[in-house]
Amino acid sequence: MTVDRNLFPYDLAIVAILKNEGHYLKEWLDYHLLAGVSHFYLYDNDSTDDYDEIIAPYVKAGLVTSKSISGKSAQFAAYDDAVLNYRFQCRYMAFIDLDEFIFPKNTSATIGATLDELFNNFPDAAGLAINWQLFGSNNLETADYNRGVLERFTRRAPVDWVIPIPNRDIPGGNAQIKTIANPRRIAFFTSAHFPIYYEGNYSVNECGKVVASYCNEPVTAEKIALNHYNAKSREEFLIKINRGRAGKASGYLNLDWFDMYNRNEVFDDGILKYRIARADKFVLEDDGEKSRRMKKALIKNFGAQEFSLETALTCRAASNFLREKFLEEASLGAILKSLDGMKLSDVRLLLSELPNLLALPYSAVKEIRAASIQIISQTMNFMREHEFWQDYYILEHTRRLLQSI
Repeated sequence: MTVDRNLFPYDLAIVAILKNEGHYLKEWLDYHLLAGVSHFYLYDNDSTDDYDEIIAPYVKAGLVTSKSISGKSAQFAAYDDAVLNYRFQCRYMAFIDLDEFIFPKNTSATIGATLDELFNNFPDAAGLAINWQLFGSNNLETADYNRGVLERFTRRAPVDWVIPIPNRDIPGGNAQIKTIANPRRIAFFTSAHFPIYYEGNYSVNECGKVVASYCNEPVTAEKIALNHYNAKSREEFLIKINRGRAGKASGYLNLDWFDMYNRNEVFDDGILKYRIARADKFVLEDDGEKSRRMKKALIKNFGAQEFSLETALTCRAASNFLREKFLEEASLGAILKSLDGMKLSDVRLLLSELPNLLALPYSAVKEIRAASIQIISQTMNFMREHEFWQDYYILEHTRRLLQSI
């Protein structure tokens, strides 16, 4: 059962971790706003540039949520935090870097409209795997920050350019992907490219083929691509090596890597044409319109005869976002109605959201806790029958905790 899109404050959000990306940040934000992104969750990894000054107007306009995250290899923690805290605020979440631009090939379509078209054909999919299209340096040696990345770098590798990765079975080059997904179906991340989903959920490529890792081969990029400007000029690449990358341990990049990925065979300015085509279509929803839309959707969904757990939890989050306590309390009744006959993935979603539910000051919380204990017991029987002992004992600890409250 698809969740009503009008229940979400944001249709499509991007999650990104960044470090000293000040030269590129405004162009990246403005492009994706034109392409239909509603919000950005940015995790600043110890930047020392003018990051705060650049994002200030976007934060003031309600377009950016900025958080700080320190230390090496912080990318997975940033992505997990976004999923845990903001998964009910947006219908889709994209997980990309500041040198990556999502590019729908239909110049009249937003990213969200492109996703809707693809997911309408593959309704059981939880995420879309988008192949890289790797762009080179355009043979530029020095940086020219007066011109944007999209203008300076218009030459790339062939669409199907794929190379082996030493000591790995999965190829590199354009075979690698990033993911846009329903964040309510994501359990956690062990790769920046690809999430671990709850049971029964998976990604597909634009043709509907299941993608089970951070590689999709043969490469597909006819409907949507991820333009990846990871080389830029040689000077900029050297700066990247010296400063380190957000979320990555040191030693990740070197000039041999630059020489391998600096591909310039094909001229491609399609993304510039897309940006121009989208400029006249850009409309930003104001807070009043958003509140009226969400409140109308809540009332409509409360009148439905059946609820999925995902819809009921989204109603609760929407009520909280609007600060409507009466509607938030009503949403707990919807959650209780949705607890019969759940799939295992729904059980996982319920348990991950329980801390937020149990903290609410409403009488229905006791009923939700009692129902959750019963659901956990039933799920433990399944785990025992199939000898999933690690899951069994994790659930046992959770059940004991709930029984002690």
